[in-house]
Amino acid sequence: MGACRWFFTPGPDEESTTLAILTPLTHNLRDIIVSALTGLFSHGPTPLANTLDYCGDPGLLGPDSVSWRVLGDASVFIGGIRALVVQSAHAEVVAGVEDHSSYRTDPLGRLSRTSVYVTETTYGAMPEVEAAVQVVRTAHRPVTGTSERNLPYSASRPEMAAWVHNVLTDSFLAAYQAFGPDRLSDLDADLFVAEQTRIGTLLGADPLPETAAALTDWINNHPDRVATKAQDSAISFLRNPPLSLPIRIAYRQLFDAALTTIPPSIKDQLGVEPSRCARHIGNTATGILRRALGASPSWQLALVRCDSPIPAGLFRQPLPAQGAANS
Repeated sequence: MGACRWFFTPGPDEESTTLAILTPLTHNLRDIIVSALTGLFSHGPTPLANTLDYCGDPGLLGPDSVSWRVLGDASVFIGGIRALVVQSAHAEVVAGVEDHSSYRTDPLGRLSRTSVYVTETTYGAMPEVEAAVQVVRTAHRPVTGTSERNLPYSASRPEMAAWVHNVLTDSFLAAYQAFGPDRLSDLDADLFVAEQTRIGTLLGADPLPETAAALTDWINNHPDRVATKAQDSAISFLRNPPLSLPIRIAYRQLFDAALTTIPPSIKDQLGVEPSRCARHIGNTATGILRRALGASPSWQLALVRCDSPIPAGLFRQPLPAQGAANS
């Protein structure tokens, strides 16, 4: 770990001068990092734009859910990227992505659309949850074809929807357990997985494991985890997408951190391996985001909609004007 850090220890007379010089530089660097990292997920529509039209509606999961806590944390950035990587391990799912997705011409669009979907199904009022699910089901309907294994695929099939949904759930949980502010107990981890099955059910996904251990086992031992050329192409793109320099640097750090949470057998299949400092860099990046941004403003907005208490010190970003007016 020592090789991953720079150490500088000023003498007694140098300390105040050093702090005076480094503090503005640190703030500037923090602002650059935060802007680049949040830029990865800001290329889609604003979620929950009209959520306060549904005052009192707790949505599908509600304020007391583990999901609101997990998905409101900065570790969700790493979880989203991990999901895209692991989803590529399914031969037919990755064939559908390669054949139908516009991710090569819009590299951040898929990430942002996933972010909006997760936000609205987690924190939205029920009409928003149902609308978000319908958008995905409609988008999946024309995604059909034949994979390299000469097997037909359809994104609307319950088993393909299950791979996408279950990997997303597993990825957010793995990222939180590795990079969150605290580690969930086994009970809370199972509750998170069980809560997420409610979303999977609306999506038409099946099967939906209901505990963290069962979910990990289902993914690790899935029979359609087969290496393909489409997988290699997807991973090559995810490893180095065509992004502007600041965003590319930020993305690469989160991508590398995400690899540390992937089981060895899946890493071997995908041909990926994190750098030696990836876990430390991931903790640093999420720590910067957590201190600078606080928890998700969507979580806070949902609490306002539900007229629930707002935990002191948890949120640092201003609410949208509609939310501020009603808080």
